[in-house]
Amino acid sequence: IHFDGSIEPRKVEVGREYKMDLFCAKLGDIVVSKIDLKNGAVGIIPQQIVNVAVTNHFAVYEPDTSKLLPAYFHLLIQTPFFKEYLWKNKVGAEGRKEVKLNFFESILIPLPPLETQQAIVERWQNAQNEIKSAMRYAENLIQDTEKDCLSKLGITVPPTKKLQGATSLTWRNLERWDTFFYRPDFLAIENQLASIQNAPLNEVLSFTSRRWNRTDFPDGSFKYVEISSVTKEEGITGTKTISTANQPSRATTLVRKGDVIISTTRPYLGAITVVPDEYDCCVCSSGFALADSAKNHAIEKDFVVFFLKTAAGLRQMERRMTGGLYPAIVQEELEKIRVPIPSQAIQRSILKQIMDAEKDIKQKRELAELKEKQTKAKIEALILGIKKLEELE
Repeated sequence: IHFDGSIEPRKVEVGREYKMDLFCAKLGDIVVSKIDLKNGAVGIIPQQIVNVAVTNHFAVYEPDTSKLLPAYFHLLIQTPFFKEYLWKNKVGAEGRKEVKLNFFESILIPLPPLETQQAIVERWQNAQNEIKSAMRYAENLIQDTEKDCLSKLGITVPPTKKLQGATSLTWRNLERWDTFFYRPDFLAIENQLASIQNAPLNEVLSFTSRRWNRTDFPDGSFKYVEISSVTKEEGITGTKTISTANQPSRATTLVRKGDVIISTTRPYLGAITVVPDEYDCCVCSSGFALADSAKNHAIEKDFVVFFLKTAAGLRQMERRMTGGLYPAIVQEELEKIRVPIPSQAIQRSILKQIMDAEKDIKQKRELAELKEKQTKAKIEALILGIKKLEELE
């Protein structure tokens, strides 16, 4: 590969106030981030992008396609061997270390015949297609299971629809003055819930505030659950160990196993979970609402959490949240979220269906991750000449 020195920078107006030099890059060119090359930040201009311009923070290379396939080169740079090699050869002041382009251009690379390069690329692409197929299966299963479970409750979530034109409401239904609150899909969910047995969240869960003190942690540290540590799909994914002498101001709430925690910041993300046994006596952010038990013995906490994470639950939260860049739902509004109360037999049936689907999804994702790991190892072995194509058939 060689740097395409024939391409001259040209000034292009950006917005109304700034000008900057941009370099052209065409289909198949190799674009290298000068700043992040140490992490393997190399890309190929794909077919779906035309008229590309990059700043002088990037270098543009034109590959000699009679010797090198761009896709093969991209795979080569992404191998752990080459990424580690680039990382070890960064230079400069601490915090600003980079891989110099003259060093990058001097690297000797394995360059098998084009047919072998193409076979390696195809092997990678076929594996990626299998992995993507498995992930699509998992995503579709999540959506189909949720849709089916809501259907058992008599709820169908309509598509998002903005409020347009004139509308009218009876005075008794005028809860708030903002028009967003009366978006048609919000009203449709509200009407469906009104037609079945339901209750507001404050009649379903017992919300509490449980502050901690240093005597709870005699060793001088605690495990902290941040909002970013809870996801809709996995629940609590990890903790940080924090000194009791230097705790963040938001680290206020002691959680116990079996508690329900609900993120009130960006609630539409569904960071809601029942606290598992292994996170007993952790501390969570004040950005979570905490409920320690179910008020209504006819409804199970796991079912409440399931419903809140469905589109029917999250749309209600979206409807009641406030704020622009950092939307949140206050406790008073959270407690107004309505939850269906079906028979316990239906609740258990839904929870079993969810559990079976989650087990299937977990298995598919684990297989996809294993396939990804094995494929990367095989590709690196082929590129470095450790294995031959026929040995991997």
